Amino acid sequence: MFNYLIKIEYEGTNFVGWQSQKNGNSIQDNIEKALKKVLRTKVRIIGAGRTDKGVHAYSQAANFRYQKKIDKKIFLESINFFLKKKLISILDIKKQKEDFHARYSAKLRTYEYLIINRQGTLSINRNRAWHIKKEIDLNLMKKGANLLEGTHDFSTFRAASCSAKSPIKKIYSIKISKVNKMIKIRISSKSFLQNQVRSMVGCLKY
Repeated sequence: MFNYLIKIEYEGTNFVGWQSQKNGNSIQDNIEKALKKVLRTKVRIIGAGRTDKGVHAYSQAANFRYQKKIDKKIFLESINFFLKKKLISILDIKKQKEDFHARYSAKLRTYEYLIINRQGTLSINRNRAWHIKKEIDLNLMKKGANLLEGTHDFSTFRAASCSAKSPIKKIYSIKISKVNKMIKIRISSKSFLQNQVRSMVGCLKY
Protein backbone atom coordinates (compact mmCIF):
# COMPACT_ATOMS: atom_id res chain seq x y z
CA MET A 1 0.00 0.00 0.00
CA PHE A 2 1.34 3.42 -1.00
CA ASN A 3 0.58 6.78 0.63
CA TYR A 4 0.28 9.64 -1.87
CA LEU A 5 0.25 13.41 -1.40
CA ILE A 6 -1.53 15.55 -3.98
CA LYS A 7 -1.44 19.33 -4.33
CA ILE A 8 -4.64 20.94 -5.49
CA GLU A 9 -5.76 24.27 -6.93
CA TYR A 10 -9.43 25.20 -7.13
CA GLU A 11 -11.90 28.00 -7.74
CA GLY A 12 -14.34 27.60 -4.86
CA THR A 13 -17.22 29.86 -5.90
CA ASN A 14 -19.64 27.09 -6.83
CA PHE A 15 -18.80 24.72 -3.98
CA VAL A 16 -20.06 24.36 -0.40
CA GLY A 17 -16.43 24.08 0.71
CA TRP A 18 -13.75 21.40 0.84
CA GLN A 19 -15.42 18.79 3.02
CA SER A 20 -17.91 16.25 1.74
CA GLN A 21 -21.38 17.06 3.08
CA LYS A 22 -25.01 16.22 2.41
CA ASN A 23 -26.17 19.74 1.58
CA GLY A 24 -24.18 20.39 -1.58
CA ASN A 25 -21.33 20.02 -4.02
CA SER A 26 -17.90 19.82 -2.34
CA ILE A 27 -14.30 19.83 -3.59
CA GLN A 28 -13.61 16.53 -1.82
CA ASP A 29 -16.54 14.77 -3.50
CA ASN A 30 -15.46 15.84 -6.98
CA ILE A 31 -11.85 14.74 -6.51
CA GLU A 32 -12.91 11.37 -5.08
CA LYS A 33 -15.25 10.78 -8.05
CA ALA A 34 -12.40 11.59 -10.46
CA LEU A 35 -10.01 9.30 -8.55
CA LYS A 36 -12.51 6.44 -8.81
CA LYS A 37 -12.62 6.87 -12.59
CA VAL A 38 -8.83 7.00 -12.91
CA LEU A 39 -7.84 4.36 -10.36
CA ARG A 40 -10.96 2.19 -10.82
CA THR A 41 -11.55 1.87 -7.10
CA LYS A 42 -13.14 3.94 -4.35
CA VAL A 43 -10.58 6.21 -2.69
CA ARG A 44 -11.01 8.43 0.37
CA ILE A 45 -8.85 11.55 0.55
CA ILE A 46 -7.77 13.49 3.64
CA GLY A 47 -7.44 17.25 3.23
CA ALA A 48 -4.96 19.47 5.07
CA GLY A 49 -7.72 21.98 5.81
CA ARG A 50 -11.47 22.40 5.48
CA THR A 51 -11.91 25.55 3.43
CA ASP A 52 -15.34 27.17 3.68
CA LYS A 53 -17.92 27.93 1.01
CA GLY A 54 -16.54 30.18 -1.72
CA VAL A 55 -12.91 29.89 -0.61
CA HIS A 56 -10.33 29.26 -3.34
CA ALA A 57 -7.00 27.42 -3.06
CA TYR A 58 -3.60 27.90 -4.70
CA SER A 59 -2.06 24.84 -3.05
CA GLN A 60 -4.36 22.70 -0.93
CA ALA A 61 -2.80 19.41 0.20
CA ALA A 62 -4.47 16.03 0.57
CA ASN A 63 -3.36 12.43 0.86
CA PHE A 64 -4.79 9.04 -0.02
CA ARG A 65 -3.69 5.40 0.01
CA TYR A 66 -3.57 3.15 -3.04
CA GLN A 67 -2.24 -0.36 -3.47
CA LYS A 68 -0.28 0.25 -6.69
CA LYS A 69 2.47 2.56 -7.93
CA ILE A 70 1.15 5.57 -9.81
CA ASP A 71 2.76 7.00 -12.93
CA LYS A 72 2.83 10.75 -12.28
CA LYS A 73 2.47 11.97 -15.87
CA ILE A 74 -0.35 9.61 -16.79
CA PHE A 75 -2.14 10.26 -13.49
CA LEU A 76 -2.05 14.07 -13.80
CA GLU A 77 -3.24 14.02 -17.41
CA SER A 78 -6.06 11.58 -16.62
CA ILE A 79 -7.45 13.11 -13.44
CA ASN A 80 -7.28 16.69 -14.72
CA PHE A 81 -9.26 15.60 -17.78
CA PHE A 82 -12.18 14.77 -15.48
CA LEU A 83 -11.75 17.82 -13.22
CA LYS A 84 -11.04 20.69 -15.63
CA LYS A 85 -14.70 21.63 -16.14
CA LYS A 86 -15.09 21.85 -12.35
CA LEU A 87 -12.22 24.38 -12.13
CA ILE A 88 -10.23 21.97 -9.96
CA SER A 89 -6.62 21.13 -10.85
CA ILE A 90 -4.29 18.49 -9.42
CA LEU A 91 -0.87 20.16 -9.61
CA ASP A 92 1.39 17.40 -8.32
CA ILE A 93 1.51 13.93 -6.77
CA LYS A 94 4.26 12.46 -4.58
CA LYS A 95 4.78 9.34 -2.51
CA GLN A 96 5.01 9.92 1.23
CA LYS A 97 5.90 7.86 4.28
CA GLU A 98 3.24 5.54 5.64
CA ASP A 99 2.57 7.76 8.67
CA PHE A 100 2.09 10.97 6.63
CA HIS A 101 -1.29 12.62 7.25
CA ALA A 102 -2.21 15.77 5.29
CA ARG A 103 -4.05 17.32 8.22
CA TYR A 104 -1.92 16.34 11.19
CA SER A 105 1.47 16.52 9.44
CA ALA A 106 0.91 20.08 8.20
CA LYS A 107 3.34 22.58 9.76
CA LEU A 108 1.84 25.81 8.41
CA ARG A 109 -1.34 27.06 6.79
CA THR A 110 -1.61 30.45 5.10
CA TYR A 111 -4.77 32.25 4.04
CA GLU A 112 -4.77 35.29 1.77
CA TYR A 113 -7.76 37.61 1.90
CA LEU A 114 -8.25 40.29 -0.76
CA ILE A 115 -10.05 43.61 -0.35
CA ILE A 116 -10.69 45.93 -3.29
CA ASN A 117 -10.97 49.43 -1.81
CA ARG A 118 -12.60 51.61 -4.49
CA GLN A 119 -15.88 53.05 -5.69
CA GLY A 120 -16.18 51.04 -8.92
CA THR A 121 -17.87 47.64 -8.74
CA LEU A 122 -15.88 44.43 -9.21
CA SER A 123 -15.68 42.48 -12.43
CA ILE A 124 -12.47 40.38 -12.68
CA ASN A 125 -12.25 39.94 -8.89
CA ARG A 126 -15.98 39.63 -8.30
CA ASN A 127 -15.73 36.21 -6.63
CA ARG A 128 -12.22 36.65 -5.29
CA ALA A 129 -12.30 39.80 -3.19
CA TRP A 130 -14.36 41.85 -0.71
CA HIS A 131 -15.49 45.13 -2.27
CA ILE A 132 -15.34 48.05 0.17
CA LYS A 133 -16.12 51.55 -1.10
CA LYS A 134 -15.23 53.55 2.02
CA GLU A 135 -11.50 54.32 2.21
CA ILE A 136 -9.63 52.08 4.64
CA ASP A 137 -6.94 53.38 6.99
CA LEU A 138 -4.15 50.90 6.24
CA ASN A 139 -1.95 52.00 9.15
CA LEU A 140 -4.77 51.51 11.63
CA MET A 141 -5.49 48.09 10.15
CA LYS A 142 -1.83 47.10 10.60
CA LYS A 143 -1.90 48.22 14.24
CA GLY A 144 -4.94 46.04 14.82
CA ALA A 145 -3.20 43.10 13.13
CA ASN A 146 -0.26 43.42 15.53
CA LEU A 147 -2.65 42.84 18.44
CA LEU A 148 -3.90 39.59 16.89
CA GLU A 149 -0.47 38.06 16.34
CA GLY A 150 0.78 35.56 18.91
CA THR A 151 -1.09 33.07 21.12
CA HIS A 152 -4.61 34.09 22.17
CA ASP A 153 -8.08 32.80 22.96
CA PHE A 154 -9.88 33.38 19.64
CA SER A 155 -13.38 32.39 20.86
CA THR A 156 -14.75 35.68 19.49
CA PHE A 157 -13.69 34.71 15.98
CA ARG A 158 -14.96 31.12 15.79
CA ALA A 159 -18.20 29.92 14.23
CA ALA A 160 -20.93 28.52 16.47
CA SER A 161 -20.56 25.18 14.66
CA CYS A 162 -16.77 25.03 15.13
CA SER A 163 -15.71 21.60 16.43
CA ALA A 164 -12.18 22.52 17.56
CA LYS A 165 -11.43 21.34 21.10
CA SER A 166 -9.70 24.57 22.11
CA PRO A 167 -10.09 28.22 21.00
CA ILE A 168 -6.41 28.85 21.82
CA LYS A 169 -4.44 29.40 18.61
CA LYS A 170 -1.07 30.92 17.73
CA ILE A 171 -1.02 33.36 14.82
CA TYR A 172 2.54 33.39 13.48
CA SER A 173 2.11 36.44 11.26
CA ILE A 174 -0.38 38.82 9.67
CA LYS A 175 1.06 40.67 6.68
CA ILE A 176 -0.93 43.50 5.11
CA SER A 177 0.07 45.15 1.84
CA LYS A 178 -1.59 47.42 -0.69
CA VAL A 179 -1.00 47.77 -4.44
CA ASN A 180 -3.17 50.37 -6.15
CA LYS A 181 -6.66 49.65 -4.77
CA MET A 182 -6.04 46.04 -3.74
CA ILE A 183 -5.30 45.21 -0.10
CA LYS A 184 -3.81 41.76 0.61
CA ILE A 185 -4.01 40.24 4.08
CA ARG A 186 -1.93 37.07 4.59
CA ILE A 187 -2.48 35.21 7.85
CA SER A 188 -0.32 32.22 8.85
CA SER A 189 -0.82 29.67 11.63
CA LYS A 190 -0.47 25.95 12.16
CA SER A 191 -4.25 25.69 12.38
CA PHE A 192 -7.35 27.88 12.44
CA LEU A 193 -10.83 27.78 13.94
CA GLN A 194 -13.85 27.59 11.64
CA ASN A 195 -14.48 31.02 10.05
CA GLN A 196 -11.59 32.50 12.06
CA VAL A 197 -9.85 34.19 9.12
CA ARG A 198 -13.02 35.79 7.76
CA SER A 199 -13.99 37.04 11.21
CA MET A 200 -10.52 38.46 11.88
CA VAL A 201 -10.46 40.28 8.53
CA GLY A 202 -13.92 41.67 9.22
CA CYS A 203 -12.73 42.94 12.61
CA LEU A 204 -9.65 44.56 11.07
CA LYS A 205 -11.79 46.28 8.44
CA TYR A 206 -14.08 47.83 11.07
